[in-house]
Amino acid sequence: MKDNSVYVSLDIETNGPIPGDNSMLSFGAAAFTPEGKMIATFYSNLEELSDSRPDPDTMAWWATNKEAYEATRMAPRAPQVAIKDFIDWVNTLGGKPVIVGYPIFFDYLFVYWYIVHFGYKSPFSFSALDIKSYASSMLKLPYRETTKKNMPKRWFSDKPHTHNGLDDAIEQGELFCNMLKENNASNR
Repeated sequence: MKDNSVYVSLDIETNGPIPGDNSMLSFGAAAFTPEGKMIATFYSNLEELSDSRPDPDTMAWWATNKEAYEATRMAPRAPQVAIKDFIDWVNTLGGKPVIVGYPIFFDYLFVYWYIVHFGYKSPFSFSALDIKSYASSMLKLPYRETTKKNMPKRWFSDKPHTHNGLDDAIEQGELFCNMLKENNASNR
């Protein structure tokens, strides 16, 4: 059976831990075929929500990563426009979109909240795949022991983790695709 999924790796940057109270600052996405070919990317910086407030602990972390934070503040767009453009972009990819992330619950929680908050429909429905959970299953390790240091080096991209949403979406998308290829090969 042919896999007609399009795996959309998502990475976001925020000013706090929860959507609504806090704002998404930027997000990036990279779309991959099941064979691991990157077919498209999306990136946007966002204006902060008018009724949100930055989380002090998150902002203390950003103070140690000033260059990355400043990059999220360059040419921010209205969030409702950026989210609509993202949905339109996903809908041009073809296939059945599946959102993937590390951890997906954090990144997709924000994106899904923004989608619903601004009155749109998610192009993913509830098709979300957590890379750490997938690794836990593949490695047959307890979830909490499934950390990047316990994963095989062959799975990882050679790209650095920069805290830029697009860079990190590509990096983790390559991680996922390497895992998917290995898992599919072992099941043949």
